[in-house]
Amino acid sequence: MDYREAGVDIEAGRTFVEQIRGHVAQTNRPGVLGELGGFGGLFELPTGYRQPVLVSGTDGVGTKLKIAHACDRHDTVGIDLVAMCVNDVLTSGAEPLFFLDYLATSKLEPAQLVEVVKGIAQGCQIAGCALLGGETAEMPGFYSKGEYDLAGFCVGIAEKAKLLNGSQVQIGDVVIGLASSGVHSNGFSLVRKIVADGGFAWNYIPDFSTTTPNDRSLGEILLAPTQIYVKPVLAALRSDLGIHGLAHITGGGLPENLPRCLGQGQSVRVSTKNWKIPPIFNWLAEQGKVEKLEMFNTFNMGIGMAVVVEPTKVEGVLQWFQSQDLPADRIGKVVAGDRQLLLD
Repeated sequence: MDYREAGVDIEAGRTFVEQIRGHVAQTNRPGVLGELGGFGGLFELPTGYRQPVLVSGTDGVGTKLKIAHACDRHDTVGIDLVAMCVNDVLTSGAEPLFFLDYLATSKLEPAQLVEVVKGIAQGCQIAGCALLGGETAEMPGFYSKGEYDLAGFCVGIAEKAKLLNGSQVQIGDVVIGLASSGVHSNGFSLVRKIVADGGFAWNYIPDFSTTTPNDRSLGEILLAPTQIYVKPVLAALRSDLGIHGLAHITGGGLPENLPRCLGQGQSVRVSTKNWKIPPIFNWLAEQGKVEKLEMFNTFNMGIGMAVVVEPTKVEGVLQWFQSQDLPADRIGKVVAGDRQLLLD
């Protein structure tokens, strides 16, 4: 008996590394030392910082992977993986430097997993960070045939004096919502239950009853990759547009995530009438008979990143994000309170 008979093909693993090498190389940026294949990834810290602070984040894609497996589409979840990590790091005002991934599967399927890594590399390019390395684990008997799981880890850098930590936020500041690209990567256990209980197939094309006819299947809509906000937000921070806080709207939605960027004695009041909620959320609420508050506690509801802005700078911030083809709306205001979200 050998390792291959036990379910692990070392030669396939080596071939896989060679197949992804080109995608990884495309993410190189200043600071990368060495090449893919070492025991550790090497990165030289950039110069020009007086008190550099490293900011780290880690996340996964969750049960959205179940839909990728069911639809046999694997080119977008890698972007999701990067987005969930770099958007978190960004909320401190940090620039993502490098990314690591962990990919575990029952049996290495090179064609499938090359698509996953291709997506990870694409996400890193969008975020401007290097894919510095990773781990691929072949674990027969642990995962179902054809399935895999993903985890990601990102490190960014910020000037200590410019860290966003809640202390800059003032009562009266305005909250601007940056549009999400869809459901992103949270709430998919509820999504899958709604779809399963309704008897819908992933290739079903829902009628959203809007002025714009929908021609995309449920699978296509739900697998739309998470928006990466890094470059336009970093540019806004460096242009001193009056940004006092940032919140990545992930699991727990606006009620859980937006108050995380506030200071002591502050809450935020948000009007849900101030932006257009994407039709997929209304469809999910209707099909699953999900109450409004539960929807907002589970999904991003069309707001992927919240930006807290000095009142006198609001118009400039709105114009900046709109110039970057990133829809932005004034959705709320910071008020006195105990770090809560007040939904109108």
